[in-house]
Amino acid sequence: MAAGGIATIGAAAGGDDDGGERPITGDALDRAAAAALEHTGGGAVTATELGDEEGYYEVEVTLDDGTQVDVHLDRDFAVLGDESDGAGDTED
Repeated sequence: MAAGGIATIGAAAGGDDDGGERPITGDALDRAAAAALEHTGGGAVTATELGDEEGYYEVEVTLDDGTQVDVHLDRDFAVLGDESDGAGDTED
């Protein structure tokens, strides 16, 4: 699964919605994506951000069920926490 997620990075790394976000690039992108995918147990990286307010790096991972998880990392690529949009949740 990690290979599929990393293959998606090229498209995700260059895009942002409002022009104010800086994508992660280079070796840092590979390391941040690997850390995020390990944390989520797979999925596809769909966006990245350098200098996120919750950490040094933010990696958005879309899981197989459609849930999007923002994984926040420090400068050393250690996971600080995550936020889910809950798309895969089944709560009423």
